[in-house]
Amino acid sequence: MRSILFVICGLFTFVYSPAAQTLEVSPARVLADEGTVIRAGGLEPNEHVVIRAELTDGAGARWAAQAEFVAGAGGAVDASRQPPVSGSYKEVSPMGLIWSMLPVLKSVQNYTAIRDLGPQPIEFHLLRKNQPVASAQLEQVTLAEGVRRLAVSEDGLRGVFFVPPGSERHRAVLVVGGSEGGLPSRRAAWLASHGYAALALAYFRYQDLPAQLEAIPLEYFQRAFTWMAQRPEISGDRFAVMGGSRGGELALLLGSLFPHISAVVAYVPSNVRVAACCRNSGGPAWTWGGRALPYAIPGGRRLPEVLARAAIEVEKTQGPILMISGQDDHVWPSSEMADDVVSRLKHSHFAYSFENLKYPHAGHYTGRPDIIPAWHGRVRNPTSGKEVDTGGSPKGDAESSLDSIPKVLEFLKRALP
Repeated sequence: MRSILFVICGLFTFVYSPAAQTLEVSPARVLADEGTVIRAGGLEPNEHVVIRAELTDGAGARWAAQAEFVAGAGGAVDASRQPPVSGSYKEVSPMGLIWSMLPVLKSVQNYTAIRDLGPQPIEFHLLRKNQPVASAQLEQVTLAEGVRRLAVSEDGLRGVFFVPPGSERHRAVLVVGGSEGGLPSRRAAWLASHGYAALALAYFRYQDLPAQLEAIPLEYFQRAFTWMAQRPEISGDRFAVMGGSRGGELALLLGSLFPHISAVVAYVPSNVRVAACCRNSGGPAWTWGGRALPYAIPGGRRLPEVLARAAIEVEKTQGPILMISGQDDHVWPSSEMADDVVSRLKHSHFAYSFENLKYPHAGHYTGRPDIIPAWHGRVRNPTSGKEVDTGGSPKGDAESSLDSIPKVLEFLKRALP
């Protein structure tokens, strides 16, 4: 134990003076895709302590994780530099106490974000011999300070336009969602927080738009590009498009059709146009010029002639393409389909760069642009009402996010004029 030595009248007197235990989170406020440093101090060398993390999500569900660490010679623990000896995760991972969280109640199936893009508070506690001795708080922010949100409801368009702070013009991204429908707000907010003007565009299951992903006219997205080109907050008239799952399919499809698109980011995409979703009635998902575009049916016979007609002509895209896919995707084989896109681009001697970032233990949630509890059970699709096994492990999904977040941002920085 630590002590202070006093000399009084020639006699040696030992007085025990315990050092205060501390727990520090720095910085204490970060964007949801950023890391932080979690340090504990005032400990004995080689002492075993536990750091516990807790949060309450947007649905009121409680989540928690904890890990046991061994203090170094200076009596400190740095969770960003050392692995735990036991606990919710095993490796060195600065944000491991967040992505490894599990729900306290078994009935909870997945993490729900705070409503209206609000901040997520997270509590950390330092435990010695199972007794809390210090605490700290982290606030994860979805929207950077100064980002503006403008509702879009004109020319038939429905969405939200996210504008970074400042009066200068910004490079822009059109963000589209997948079979869940509604607004893809979180990805657009993420991009705006990093300096891009981002239009989160709904195209079904929102306000007065169609209820299903069925016979969606691609002219709708053409109007969105015209709208973006006229905005004073946007620089230039060429944009990136980003989407995930059916939105990844859509991003590749739009890139193949419209010269306004100078870069495509497609998460867990399909290489072919897929049938309408989600009433099991078949039929086309997309139309162009009033005519249905050929499609393939998921799970059906993958006849070569059907796939050839349904294939997205990605080689017509007038800019680089980045895909992010999971090799443990249980919704559809996104990694293989993205590889098929790569093969088609190579065969056509595509003039721009292209890449498929593949993650071996990630599922259909590959590459989400935030650091959140990654565990999930079966996920209910809000359009079909069916529960879906998305695949992936918490560690695999989390690692795909941690690795891909800076790569996607770097890709957009290089690709957008």
